[in-house]
Amino acid sequence: MKVLITGGAGYIGSTIASALEDEGHRPIILDSLVTGRREFTSGRIFYPLDIADGEGVKTIFQEHPDIHAVIHCAAFIVVPESVEEPYSYYENNVVKSLSLFKTLDEVGCRRIVFSSSASIYDMVPDFMVTEEAPLKPSSPYARTKYMMEMILKDLAAASSFRGIALRYFNPIGADPAMRSGIHVKEPSHVLGKLVDVALGKEPVFRITGTGWPTRDGSGIRDYIHVWDLARAHVKAVTGFDEAFRRSGAENYLVINLGSGKGVTVKELLTAFEKVWGSALPKEEAPPRPGDVAGAYASAEKALNLLDWRAEMGMEEAIESALRWGRERESRLSWD
Repeated sequence: MKVLITGGAGYIGSTIASALEDEGHRPIILDSLVTGRREFTSGRIFYPLDIADGEGVKTIFQEHPDIHAVIHCAAFIVVPESVEEPYSYYENNVVKSLSLFKTLDEVGCRRIVFSSSASIYDMVPDFMVTEEAPLKPSSPYARTKYMMEMILKDLAAASSFRGIALRYFNPIGADPAMRSGIHVKEPSHVLGKLVDVALGKEPVFRITGTGWPTRDGSGIRDYIHVWDLARAHVKAVTGFDEAFRRSGAENYLVINLGSGKGVTVKELLTAFEKVWGSALPKEEAPPRPGDVAGAYASAEKALNLLDWRAEMGMEEAIESALRWGRERESRLSWD
């Protein structure tokens, strides 16, 4: 089976490509390399294109008419940056995705799996959200994901394709086989920052926000191993039609991808220090622009529709992130 992955040279997209290969499928990578890494495309079918390049996308389908599904991962994803640069986020994430969806409809693509985000949820009293929980995206980044979901839902209702929106919670860790991991020089993800402090690349770990209404005041998250996340995408594309049959939905589905467990930032820090073997220098700091208290997933729908559940533990994710952190500079280069 061939699967087109937009943003397939990024952290999550490249891990999905590896998971597909491990199951005997053929990923086709489309990535502009604005943030993605060419190193992650080695040995794979790769098109260095922008998702808004309609003619380029049509060429991919002309050369690979047997593409079974598209996984749309391409997006800018840094919340504080989206607050500072909202125009670029709306242009890149929303406008270009709209162009991509139009092209996919024109070439007769029937199956789209969209990388959405749990950041679109409103805060609920116990922090656990189902797919029916109220939505309240609180940053430009989150609002782009919400808009893209609405566009996909409306287009699916009016055209030939069907869409599954996978709402990610907080991916951490690296491909267990070390084929890919966090790919930016200065990670914004919490575990990437912990690794950089442990390896001496950063002087101190900042706990951004300690006044949230959680059990210890720090933000609560649902940390999911990126390999579990990648496996869920394999399930989504191989079981795409079956998921719709089971759900009874006609053209659009929303599914949470999380561990189903809420972990605070301070608890993650404690787990990291246990794996690392010593305490890290740390300090408390104000929330970053666009930060929220957080949420964790009800993952029952993923189990019922995709036969998927998170299987890898937090310590495994931390260990893989540390290993990748030690190898990253020898594997990747920055100009």
